Amino acid sequence: MRKASCLLCASGTELIFSGLRDNRLGAPGTYEIRRCIECGFEQTSPLPTTSELKDLYEVHYNFGGEKNTAYTRFREWFLASALYRVWLLLDGDNAFVTRRGAGRLLDVGCNEGQGLAAYRRNGFAAEGLDLNHIAVRSARGRGYTVHELPLENFRPAESYDVVVLSNVLEHTLDPRRMLFDAARLLKFGGEVWISCPNSRSWMRRLFGRSWINWHVPFHISHFSSENMRQLLIEAGFTRIKIAQRTPAAWVASSIIVRQFARQGRATRQLRNPVLLASLMLLVRALFFPILLLANRIGNGDCLIAVARKAG
Repeated sequence: MRKASCLLCASGTELIFSGLRDNRLGAPGTYEIRRCIECGFEQTSPLPTTSELKDLYEVHYNFGGEKNTAYTRFREWFLASALYRVWLLLDGDNAFVTRRGAGRLLDVGCNEGQGLAAYRRNGFAAEGLDLNHIAVRSARGRGYTVHELPLENFRPAESYDVVVLSNVLEHTLDPRRMLFDAARLLKFGGEVWISCPNSRSWMRRLFGRSWINWHVPFHISHFSSENMRQLLIEAGFTRIKIAQRTPAAWVASSIIVRQFARQGRATRQLRNPVLLASLMLLVRALFFPILLLANRIGNGDCLIAVARKAG
């Protein structure tokens, strides 16, 4: 682990939040959030190395490759069901799985391939890319084409019409490089679709250390709509549209973490389908006006960015 200057402009940083631990998966370590004194970008500190990150993902992510539990069976069923598509109409689609189209699509950080089935169903020739060997093996076992190498080393035979970075950009040690690589892989006029937590979220202030989207050390970059837009412009994208959503699952997860998270232990209640689904329905039913207002004034929990490669 190492302390570092700003990942975007290399300026100095100042401490804004300390004493953070992994409240999802129980990964070891204590972290802080630092803000750039020049550009305002926020990042986790100390920064893990690339090899440390790979080890953390393979040991801890997806609860170490958990399979055939009540949660994983419920998740598989729900994501493939018509009920899920109805839910997305109400709650918002922060993974782009309802977008229809055609052409070649690359899902970067595809994990076990949950999104690839939806993208194919919606008309795309979808492929994935991921560094987690366990996740890649699982996705390939389900019949998906998944490339296991860093994005910067990926040289496909053909360009893509869409590159998806759904809850991925915040995980990289070099977000600027990732966006330039996304642009490199796209045809002229192709689109990048990005979703990630919003550093200006009202939930961050409400839940403090229990906010589900600190997710240290896996979440390295903490974006606002302003620095997201600037990065996209620098990478050569135009027609940039940035919206905000607050998924009920994210609110429910922060509630669960506040109640059940314990230092050094995975919060297994996050994998309880009855508890999670009940809280999601409660949040959507009772707090819909508050969530909608927060989205409209720029304090929603998730940034949704769509931009086109200039050309």
